[in-house]
Amino acid sequence: MPSRRQSIAEDLRRQIAAGHFKAGERLPSEAQLAAHYTVSTPTLRNALALLQGEGLVEKIHGSGNFVRHPRRRTTYTGGRPSAWTTPSAPLKSTVHARHLQARDPLTTLLSVAPGTSLTEILCITHEDRSPHSLSRIYIPRDLMPAGLPTPAEVAAHLTDPRPPLTEVRETACSRLPTQEEASTLRISTSLAVLSITRVAIDTTGRVVEAALLVYPGDRADALFITSHPTEERTPRP
Repeated sequence: MPSRRQSIAEDLRRQIAAGHFKAGERLPSEAQLAAHYTVSTPTLRNALALLQGEGLVEKIHGSGNFVRHPRRRTTYTGGRPSAWTTPSAPLKSTVHARHLQARDPLTTLLSVAPGTSLTEILCITHEDRSPHSLSRIYIPRDLMPAGLPTPAEVAAHLTDPRPPLTEVRETACSRLPTQEEASTLRISTSLAVLSITRVAIDTTGRVVEAALLVYPGDRADALFITSHPTEERTPRP
């Protein structure tokens, strides 16, 4: 038998699917919903948390709970030097850069000594006004322009890195977001994210970029293609 929170979530889910609550519309207040379903506020919030985890409802601090617009799906294609993904249509991006000194786990990812000067590039893509994905890219400072790079310089480096790359190692996993990631992306801490760690290596074996990419699971797919060489066979006599 379903619990009370599951029954409430199912009823709200049905009303959203039927269009009773439309995309972008604010749901009744938590107090109103708790009174309507004759449950305590914590039980009502647990029911809403189920819908938030599914990506159906978005809770905006100070404003309430809103029915979410369907998010544009983004396909991440592996093995590329660029931090950008291949969306179905262009997304807007904001880019911020700063200098910092390497500490764990960056020292391990970049194979550098503690205190090595790095440039951190924070990239947040947006769909309309809603955050869509989050990327943190770390590059040895000597490989970037002097001073803080401009967005144009960042884009140029990521599109055509110098020196050229010979290898890109990627690790992908599904996990729950950190509190900071959930706040930045405006998602529930119960919504799984696709987390990708990418390490790029040049012809000398030096790690020239480490990227930490985070995509909410309700709007991301990953595509990896492995090509196998074919050998020409000599016909048998």
